[in-house]
Amino acid sequence: MSHNSQFSLLTQRRFGPFFWTQFLGAFNDNLFKTALMVVLTYDALSWTTLPPSLLNNLIPGLFILPYVVLSATAGQVADKVEKGRLARFVKLLEIGIMAVAAAGWLTHTLWLLIAAVAGMGIHSTLFGPVKYAYLPQHLRADELVGGNGVIEMGTFVGILLGEVMGAVLAGHGTLGVELVAGGTLLVALLGLATSWRIPPSPAPAPDLKISKNFVGESFRNLSFSRKNRTVFLSMLGNSWFWFYGALVLSQFPLFAKDYLHGDHSVFVLLLTIFSLGIGSGSLLCEKLSGRKVEIGLVPFGAIGLSLFGIDLYFASLGYTNTAAVDAMGLLARHGSVRILADLLLLGVFGGLFIVPLFALIQTRCDPQHMSRTIAGLNILNALFMVAAAGVAVFLIGQGFSIPEMFLVTALLNAVVAIYIFSLVPEFLMRFLAWLLIHTIHRVSTVDAERIPAQGAAVLVCNHVSYVDAIVIMAASPRPIRFVMDHQIFKTPLLGFIFRTAKAIPIAPAKDDPWLMEKAFVDIAHALHDGELVCIFPEGKLTRTGEMSEFRGGIAKIVERSKVPVIPMALRGLWGSVFSRDPANVFERTFARGWRSRLALAVGRPVPPQDVTPERLYEQVLALRGEWK
Repeated sequence: MSHNSQFSLLTQRRFGPFFWTQFLGAFNDNLFKTALMVVLTYDALSWTTLPPSLLNNLIPGLFILPYVVLSATAGQVADKVEKGRLARFVKLLEIGIMAVAAAGWLTHTLWLLIAAVAGMGIHSTLFGPVKYAYLPQHLRADELVGGNGVIEMGTFVGILLGEVMGAVLAGHGTLGVELVAGGTLLVALLGLATSWRIPPSPAPAPDLKISKNFVGESFRNLSFSRKNRTVFLSMLGNSWFWFYGALVLSQFPLFAKDYLHGDHSVFVLLLTIFSLGIGSGSLLCEKLSGRKVEIGLVPFGAIGLSLFGIDLYFASLGYTNTAAVDAMGLLARHGSVRILADLLLLGVFGGLFIVPLFALIQTRCDPQHMSRTIAGLNILNALFMVAAAGVAVFLIGQGFSIPEMFLVTALLNAVVAIYIFSLVPEFLMRFLAWLLIHTIHRVSTVDAERIPAQGAAVLVCNHVSYVDAIVIMAASPRPIRFVMDHQIFKTPLLGFIFRTAKAIPIAPAKDDPWLMEKAFVDIAHALHDGELVCIFPEGKLTRTGEMSEFRGGIAKIVERSKVPVIPMALRGLWGSVFSRDPANVFERTFARGWRSRLALAVGRPVPPQDVTPERLYEQVLALRGEWK
């Protein structure tokens, strides 16, 4: 099936107006906040007698506070109200807030501007649940990762452009202040105009009663999300990224000034490089994931965040320049390219880390509770960002330098990643599968959309190699419970992999009748719970490349559980180093070449009443075709 680029979504009404609405909101937030912080840093005396250090911590805090206090209520509203209508209300609110800010700019009334900061925090809090709950209602499953990638790219580009524009305008004195006042109001009006083109998005819970107890509702949101362990741990992983990003980004101004000896343009350069990395990584997700929710990219992203965070520490130590430089001058200094490359790659791997997590949350959480789940995520993000500020203050108080803070953050990331992946082995399993099909082999799929996105089913496939299960896992949009020979569980590496994947061990009746019967009970329980179960009905690896007859276990499974059976065939694995080919295995493997081609073909579902081992054998044989 041919697919258009993810950027083609921007030309479609179901996505384009929503994208520009959220882009303009992110741009306006940061234009306003950055301009205010620059003015209060360099021209504070004409505005207030309060110290700039206090104001520069107060402003971000006031912006984040509504996320903690109002996210639960915002999630309820987003589940109850049609999302296009809610987006237009939020944009009207933004116009009012920017009008208050304009009055503050023009009259030099600081507290009007401070009130506008809190108002924009409320604006962003209300729009947050809409932002990610909207996409699953309008994008197909194979578009969700690409759509999330474009949204993340747009968000970070909007943040970057807003910060750069705010800093530039604020540096032009009275004229710049007037331009900020008029510009933010104009951008808010543009956001309202684009929001009118957002198509209707039916509310999933129109009869929901809004709770007035926002504190209790916040705890209920998080408690509800905790019931789905994978979703909740994905939320924690997402919030951890915001902790990581907040701790690193908050050091950029002093890092640029005190370590790189740069002016304001150097700070802007660091921010630009990091933001471009995030955008690039977010867009790469679609290509690397094969247009499905590929959570195997999450460990890949986590590895990059730690490796390049550690290298940033060593790169910073290797930078010895002490002369004042601007952005162009920095590029000419020895060691600067390595620092910028580390920041770029931190952003790229951050995008690979966060986009699949968002897509996983969107696809695995209860659709009736989607906006409230996102609201709970926003609460966690805000708390983690506050915690990041606390950790930064603590580390500075203990005498840590900024490069040492980068190192500590990278090492903490490694510890947190190992902990999360140990709790949800599916991340690690998908990573191993992703590595296999993107390094040793080139894997294509034929009609993979026939693997059901929901509900119980049994997958049956020919058994060609030791990595059959990993290839099938990589092609499936959902976790699969594999039924494996019990002897494999005694193998050190493969045993660990399949135990981690909750595979079901089975033995022949003559070897262990109790284990065989237990396997059928475990299969029935898995199917009753709506899971996918995959079996290899031949019962053994092929030694010749030809298929053996299918055993009768599949009929027994279907007789108990009454679920459809999906026939599948692996093509191209026979003769590889992973197959049980007794002769010339290495010669044949190298003859096939590195990145050899293989495929997984998926047949039409067979109703349970039509399932027989013989019929399934013929269908798998036909799907395999000329390949082995």
